[in-house]
Amino acid sequence: MTAPSSLDDTLDGTPDETPVTEDGDRGSARRFGTLVVAAAVVVGLLLGYAGGMLTPRLTRPGDASVEAGFARDMTSHHSQAVEMGLIAFQRGTDPEVRSIGGDIALAQQGDIGTMQTWLRSWELDPTGSQPRMAWMPEGIRMVRNGLMPGMATTEQMTRLREAQGRELDVLFLDLMIQHHIGGIHMVDALLDASDEPDVVRAAQTMKNTQQTELVNLQSALKRIRG
Repeated sequence: MTAPSSLDDTLDGTPDETPVTEDGDRGSARRFGTLVVAAAVVVGLLLGYAGGMLTPRLTRPGDASVEAGFARDMTSHHSQAVEMGLIAFQRGTDPEVRSIGGDIALAQQGDIGTMQTWLRSWELDPTGSQPRMAWMPEGIRMVRNGLMPGMATTEQMTRLREAQGRELDVLFLDLMIQHHIGGIHMVDALLDASDEPDVVRAAQTMKNTQQTELVNLQSALKRIRG
């Protein structure tokens, strides 16, 4: 038996076995009811597709949203950590310091890629119109000389770039511990304010990773300092 090729074929090819006698009105009612059901299915499908396409546009974070502010600011925060991690990986003298530095650089560069993808998917620019940390309660007050919580100063970064041997290892660990503490504080603020599932999930992963790294950083510093 050949299967019907479409919904129309199914409806049109089904014989109406209701006799058109004094029950003719009943047969017409059945045909009308079938058409109404078919129309409802089509309308339902169209509404479903429309909802699937429109919902992300209606609910995506805006330029001044918590999510956009977090993505922009944490990208800058992470960028400094990537540089610090690469310095430790390339020039550290302690094997654990080199390993931690490489892991941090790799993980945070991956996070940067994720956050920049969010901004592109939300059709937002990498930089916004809001002041740095404006998305976070009391956040603007936490910015010191243009630096977000935990970030190293220009002078500290210069010292790290020029340091050698054990001095480099200790300075990297000191700076990265503060950097992670500040970053975790920013993630906590995002988790308190956002209900975007993808953003919350990624931010929680960032926090978990940094908390684990923080323990390793503190342990390595204690060991090296004796």
